[in-house]
Amino acid sequence: MKKKKLVRIKPVLCAVFVCVCVLLLWSFREQTTEIFVRVAAKSAKLYLPQAAITLESKSEKADKAQLKAAAKVSKAAVKEEDNGKTTQSFGETPKDIVELMKQAKQKSKNEKKDGDISDWQYTNEGVTDKFGAVKVKNVNKTRINIEKLLAQKADLSVSGKEPSVLIFHTHTTETFQLVERDYYPVNNIARSEKEDRNMVRIGKSICEQLEKAGIGYIHDTKIHDARYTGAYDNSRKTVEEYLKKNPSIQVVLDVHRDAIERTDGTKIRPVAKINGKKAAQIMIISGCQEEGNGITEFPDWEQNLVFALQLQKVAEESFEGLMRPLYFCPRMYNMNLTHCSLLLEVGSDSNTLEQAEYAGQCIGNALAKLLKSYTEE
Repeated sequence: MKKKKLVRIKPVLCAVFVCVCVLLLWSFREQTTEIFVRVAAKSAKLYLPQAAITLESKSEKADKAQLKAAAKVSKAAVKEEDNGKTTQSFGETPKDIVELMKQAKQKSKNEKKDGDISDWQYTNEGVTDKFGAVKVKNVNKTRINIEKLLAQKADLSVSGKEPSVLIFHTHTTETFQLVERDYYPVNNIARSEKEDRNMVRIGKSICEQLEKAGIGYIHDTKIHDARYTGAYDNSRKTVEEYLKKNPSIQVVLDVHRDAIERTDGTKIRPVAKINGKKAAQIMIISGCQEEGNGITEFPDWEQNLVFALQLQKVAEESFEGLMRPLYFCPRMYNMNLTHCSLLLEVGSDSNTLEQAEYAGQCIGNALAKLLKSYTEE
């Protein structure tokens, strides 16, 4: 009798077991399928290499989806710093400029052409002195020895604790094209008080590089050229105030943009390709006091020139083609207020804002490198 009962119980147990298995498989069907696919894929790799391609696709898709999601999180984590501020990669066009470009492209569809714009990369135009990567256009009577001047130390000692650099703009409202094209339109706008598109935007890109390098700075965004006449007097007062309040400031940069036009009305867009992307070329201006040039309050001009040549060297060696020849001329432009005072011309009114902003990143990077070599231990 006992044996007969056992025989009857076995089919019942088997049925219960099958039901439980089916229920489990149904409950965890997605995981089961994934496990089956992975096992089948590994088996296929061993015995049927060609079949493995098909079987493995579902598994790979799952992995890729996970990696994609992780990458998104990783990118967000990298960009989210400084209490929610976002930073862009070097050479990346900022989102606000991309948006301005899109808007300008829509508006430019019905524009009428006024004159031509021509790309030009300055290399040896007007060069009088050259040493290594450094080229100088000297229009003074005073002769210079680049090699000898580069061997000198600039009157500079940088501390990361206090601001060492002042960036300002005598011609704050100077601006750029928002669309790259081979012409400029009728009623071409060359000035704006909007900080997202005038010289303040370029100063900001320079300062971002200094900040990344841990170098203290002040960026003045005042408009000094509400009336063009008297702009240098206005900016001089600003610089004097900052120097009085912040004696740690040693480097003072007046950031402008140029305006270059041929006799036939063609505007010149000075550009160089840096890592495959167009950047506006930059010209450093350094002044000189000499007999007969009318400048009498600039006896230490050579100190400024030493710093100018060093910045020219670092920038050109770091970003070949970025720099136009350094312009050494009979001008002062408030550069007598500090020993490391320079005027920078970033592109011209025919360069795009994107090109100028990228140039700002490059010169900011080079400036940070140079200042790091003067950082106090």
